[in-house]
Amino acid sequence: MATVIRLRREGAKNRPFYRVVVADKQSPRDGKFLELLGTYDPIRKDAASTLKLERIEHWIKMGAKPSETVASIIKRHRAKAAAPAPAA
Repeated sequence: MATVIRLRREGAKNRPFYRVVVADKQSPRDGKFLELLGTYDPIRKDAASTLKLERIEHWIKMGAKPSETVASIIKRHRAKAAAPAPAA
């Protein structure tokens, strides 16, 4: 079974909200998934995503391939987590 890490669309019309999920490559975009790995809100710019990085790493080691969009979200999330917090 080929697995992918991709976005599952939720939310209302003109107000998208996405869940980052691991799913079988052949299942529909909003269909059955194996595990919920986080969320992504493209409208909010501050804390737009929450991800379980350790579970994402686990699934990548198991052979799951992230979509282009999810790969960029992961990269941005890692960079934000590695950056030092600004001093007050």
